[in-house]
Amino acid sequence: MCSFDKDKGPGRLMKKGLVLILVGHMNFILGAIVHGSVLRHISKPSQHISTQYTVANIISVTSGLLSIASGIIAIVVSRNLHKLKLIIGLMVASFLNALLSAACSAGLLLAIGVTIAHNGSGLMMGCNDTVVPVNARSPVSAQCPFDTTRIYDTTLALWIPCAMLSAAEAGLSVWCFVVGLALRGIMPCGKSYIKEQLEEETENSPQTRRLMGKHFKAEA
Repeated sequence: MCSFDKDKGPGRLMKKGLVLILVGHMNFILGAIVHGSVLRHISKPSQHISTQYTVANIISVTSGLLSIASGIIAIVVSRNLHKLKLIIGLMVASFLNALLSAACSAGLLLAIGVTIAHNGSGLMMGCNDTVVPVNARSPVSAQCPFDTTRIYDTTLALWIPCAMLSAAEAGLSVWCFVVGLALRGIMPCGKSYIKEQLEEETENSPQTRRLMGKHFKAEA
């Protein structure tokens, strides 16, 4: 994973950046749909707040945006392997995105588990209490200010792909972070030769040779 070939490496980094952008857009859209169709009803201050649902969804949307930014930086770095600031930006963005995406995936899995274990009762917190216990799988007896039709199935159907996309974002971000380490020769990728290869390529470039020739003539 620490190896980065100077011929094929930039193309792979660009592809990973494009995939990050695509996955980030999909995760952002799914998170926005979940919030707009479900969570906005159970996160109002006048009602009971379902913390695990709201926090997990906010992290999901934020992770999608950060994945898009990380993908753009990865694409720019793939065309500018000599720029130190861009490489540092790639390392910082991919590291933060890996942490956030992993937290998002874990939070969504927790929310899915809680929802299944309690028959979606947390999704019905905005409804009036009745004699019969209210849950999302049988919301007929509940008096809710929003449409409860298939709220349980819809939420799970959106959360499961969100969790999978967040896990993919974390994996891609880790790969980009390791590439950044390889480009700078930092441990545990310090044994990679990409740094020396790039420096050698820079020294052998025509512009560098012209500058060195002018310097030698001036000394003569």
